[in-house]
Amino acid sequence: MAGRFAPRTPTTRTTVRGGHVPVPRPRSLELTQDTDLGLTLGPLRRGPADPTFRATPDGSVWRASRTPDGPGTIRVAARDGGIAAEAWGPGGPWLLDRLPALLGQDDDPTAFVPRHRIVAAAHRRRAGLRLTRTGLVMESLIPSILEQKVTTDEAYRAWRLLVRTYGEPAPGPAPDGMHVMPDARTWRQIPSWEWHRAGVDDKRAATILRAARVAPRLEEAAGMEPQQAQERLELIPGIGPWTSAETIQRSNGAPDAVTVGDLHLPGIVGYALAGDRTADDAAMLELLAPYEGQRHRAARLILLSGRVPPRRAPRMTPGNIAAL
Repeated sequence: MAGRFAPRTPTTRTTVRGGHVPVPRPRSLELTQDTDLGLTLGPLRRGPADPTFRATPDGSVWRASRTPDGPGTIRVAARDGGIAAEAWGPGGPWLLDRLPALLGQDDDPTAFVPRHRIVAAAHRRRAGLRLTRTGLVMESLIPSILEQKVTTDEAYRAWRLLVRTYGEPAPGPAPDGMHVMPDARTWRQIPSWEWHRAGVDDKRAATILRAARVAPRLEEAAGMEPQQAQERLELIPGIGPWTSAETIQRSNGAPDAVTVGDLHLPGIVGYALAGDRTADDAAMLELLAPYEGQRHRAARLILLSGRVPPRRAPRMTPGNIAAL
C-alpha cells in the first residue's frame, strides 16, 4: 500500500478546512528605500477590529486577501534593514509576487515637491510613507461602498460582521479571528435580512450586489491607468467619484486620486493650507492644484500633519438600521 502514495515534499504545511495545502517558504525583500509599514499599509485597515488585517506587537503586519488564485495570508515585517515576508494558502504565491507593489516600490516619492510649510514638515517627518498598490479592486471597493453616507464606526461594524459571517478563516498560522473576505458569488447570496442586521441600507447593499455581478470586469481596473480605472468603476450605479477614488488609491496606488465628495476632507485641507474650515470641494481642488499629479499624497500628508479644525459640534449620531 505504501508504494501507491508519493512521499510528501519537505515544504512546511498548514491545515485549511481539514485538508493540507503547501505553504510557500519564507521570502525576504530588500527595499531600496526606508518604508514605514504602518503608514504604507495602514489605509488597508478598516477599523481596529478588521478581520482581514492585523498588526501584532512584534511589528508584523498580517493581511488576509482573496486573490485570483484563491485565499491567501501574508505576514510582513521589517527585518535588519529589509522586509521579511511569509505567505500561506493558494493565494500565497500571488501575494508574494506582488509584495514590492504592496510596499510601494511602484511609488515615486521623489516626484512630490512640497509647496506649503505644513506639508513640507509632514513630508520630512513621514519620510517612510509610500503609496501601496494591492492589485485587488473588490477588497477595497466593497468596504468603500459600506462607508458611503454613514459614520466610520457603522461602516467598520458592517464590514466586520459580514466578513466574519460569510468569509472563511485565513489560511496559515494567522492570528485568531482573521478571515478572508467572501468571494463575489457569496456576496451575491447574502440574504436581505443579514444586510439589515449588519446595519447596511438597501441602497448600499444593492450597489455591492451590482458590483459583485461584474466582479471580474471590475478587477481588470487594477491594471488600468487611474482615470480609466475610475471610469470603469463609475459605470456601476451607486459608485461615484468618492467611492472610485477611495478604491483606486489602494488598488492602483494612484498618487493623484484625490477624494472629492467627502464630508470632512475639504474643511481639513482648507483649514491646513488657508485657514478656511468651510472650504468645499472646489476650494480644496484649487488649494491642491500646485500638487497636480500628487494630490492624494498631499492630502495624506495634510491628514498626517495633525492640523485639523477644532470641533464645534457634537459628533454625528450613528444610526441603527438593524433596530428598525
